[in-house]
Order: sequence, then C-alpha cells, then structure tokens
Amino acid sequence: MAEHSDPLELLTGPSAGEVLAAAVSATGAELLSWQPVQVDHQTDRTTVAYRTQLSTGSAVLCATVGGSLPAGVTVVGDEELQVGVWLAGNDPLLPGMRAAMDPVAVSSLFESLGLGSGAVRLELRSYRPLRRAVVEATGLAGRLFLKVVPPGKVEALHKRHRLLAGGGVPAPRSLGWTDDGLLVLETLPGRTLRGVLRSSGELPDPSALIEMLDRLPVELVDAPRRSSWLERTEYYARSVGDVVPELAARSAELATTIVAESHVGPVVPVHSDFYEAQILVDGRGVVTGLLDVDTAGPGDRIDDLACLVGHLSVLAEVLPRHAAAIDEYGARCLATFDRHVDPRQLRLRIASVVLSLATGPHRVQEPGWRQATCDRLNLAERWVNRSDSLHDERNHHVSNA
Repeated sequence: MAEHSDPLELLTGPSAGEVLAAAVSATGAELLSWQPVQVDHQTDRTTVAYRTQLSTGSAVLCATVGGSLPAGVTVVGDEELQVGVWLAGNDPLLPGMRAAMDPVAVSSLFESLGLGSGAVRLELRSYRPLRRAVVEATGLAGRLFLKVVPPGKVEALHKRHRLLAGGGVPAPRSLGWTDDGLLVLETLPGRTLRGVLRSSGELPDPSALIEMLDRLPVELVDAPRRSSWLERTEYYARSVGDVVPELAARSAELATTIVAESHVGPVVPVHSDFYEAQILVDGRGVVTGLLDVDTAGPGDRIDDLACLVGHLSVLAEVLPRHAAAIDEYGARCLATFDRHVDPRQLRLRIASVVLSLATGPHRVQEPGWRQATCDRLNLAERWVNRSDSLHDERNHHVSNA
C-alpha cells in the first residue's frame, strides 16, 4: 500500500483499491470493481463506504482510518498506517446489522414481537458506517423499517418514538427493540415532501409545519442536546477547506461573519434535522409523518425552520427541472417563518445550514463535486447578503423615523 498522509486521498483515490483488494483476499475472494458512495471525513477519523463487485457477488465494503480502529475489522497496513475494512453486515459499532441483513433473523424477530411469521424481503435503504442504518423489511406483516443504531442508544430512541407518537406528533411508532441496537418501526402513510415537490403534488401550508413543531412534547427539553447549526458553523467551514482547499479562506471568512452576527433564541423542543425528506405528506397536502427523530431534543426553534429553508434552497439547485416550484415553496415557508422568528437571524442560520451541506456532493462522491461545493458556498454567501440587506433596510427606516 502506497504511503499517504491525506486520509481522504487514501480512501477515495487509486490506493483505496489496493486496500480493499488486500482485505478481500484474506477471505479468499477477489475484488473486481469498487466505487466510493459515502464519505465521512471527521477531524480524527475518515470513513468511506464502497459499492463493490467481488468474485463472490456484489457487496458494500467500508474502510476507516484514524485513531484506534474498532475491534473486529480486517486490518490492512503496517505500524505506520493501518486501515480497518469490513462488510456492511459486519459493522463493528452496529452489531444489529448482522440480524437486520439476515431474513431468517428478521422473520424470527417479527414473530417474537407478535408481528406475524413468514419469509421477509430486506433492502438496505440507507447506511452511515459506524453510525446508523435503515433496512426495509417486507413480508406477511406488511412493510416495516428496521433502524440500526449503536446498542447504547437504542432504548432511548425507542422511548423517544413512543413519546412523540403518543403525544400527537406523527412520528413512526416503535414496535420493539433488541439489545444489539435494532429498532422496529411502523410505516407511515404518505410521500416525502421532497417527492411531492418533484411531482407537483399538493403541498402543506407552511403554518401546518409550525403547528407540528409546536406539538413536540416538552419532555424533549430534558433529552440530550445536539449542537446547533450555529455552533458547528466553523467546523463546516473547515470541512469545505479540507475537500476543496482553494475555498478554505472564503468559507472561514463566511463562518466568522455568521457567528459574529448571530444570537441564540430560547430553548424549546426541536426536531434538529427538519427538512423535506423527513416530512411525509398525503395527496391533499396534509402532513402525515415526521421521520428520523433520533436527535429530537432541546434547541432553538430557528434551527428547525432554517434547516428546512436551507435544504429547499439547495434542492432547487440539485433539481433544476423543479427549481421554480421548490423556490416558490421555499419563499412561502420563509414568509411564514419570518412571522415567528427574527427574519435576519433566520437568514444567517439558513446560511449555516447551506454551509453544512456544501460538502454533501463530496460525501456521496457525485461527479463534479468540486464545482457543486463551490456553488453551495456561493449560495450560503447569498443568504448572508440577504440578512445584510434586511439589516440595512431596518437601519434606513430607523434613521428616517
């Protein structure tokens, strides 16, 4: 394996093939092709998931470098540089993946929970190595979802789903959990708001989204707190500089401006990741579901509102064919949200959200991810400029009063 000081280059460049081939050969198989599909670059660790074709069939392989390698991975390298490699079904920090990817084990689990018996068909819907996964299970019990999290988090997540679903929030009800970190969730009706935006369907009134957030139970204030977009702004800026070094100065300057001009609102229950892929809507535009409540807890309401508008503004650039409809709905949301929070602070927080999404194209290794990262940085800067325009307009009115 060639020497590398840059973990991103090591795990996404040509040397990644050498690493994966060495790990696969230890099992007696041969690596035929590989493609990175998920990149998680942190300060102390870089982890990448790959879509691969082996001599034994297709597989999702993962590799990580940095810090102490998790127990149970195949180690490639020497004392100077070691990379841990594993199959998705053997994630070292998500032991529930073994059962979640095994139709026999899932069928047995459903039977033990009183959900019926019989064969099930499994599909891995999302996977963040070492963090979480979602598997769709279809069988006699209908369609259910298995969420896999680190074992130490599963009971609290089960209780959070029960709390929300029992308190008037349309979150999926938890049907049970296992000690190894597997949570069984019911399926809710409707399509994601993102899907509705792509098909010109009936959209929910933005005030209905506010009302749903208002129903979040007060008990969430006592849950673990997730750091806010504002608190992570400088980290997001450094991430941009890590993947596109020529943007480092601009992103750092932008982050400095956002942090200097922002202030924090009162602590209330929040979703913490509130955007169009987490909201389900029926054919009449009625909200029917709120997904991924893992990080619901105490926070600033402006974060939830900024998260949605920020994602919509990025989505309009990602889906140019639907940009007009997405921008129109984003403008409706912004006008409604402006009546509930400080409009200037909202735009600054939207800029933080967009900055957090700037490295998304690199994370999933989209073609042209460098230009896409630059485009998103430009968009974040435009949101700051819009906040400045509001500030100048207010000062003008005050001076003429």
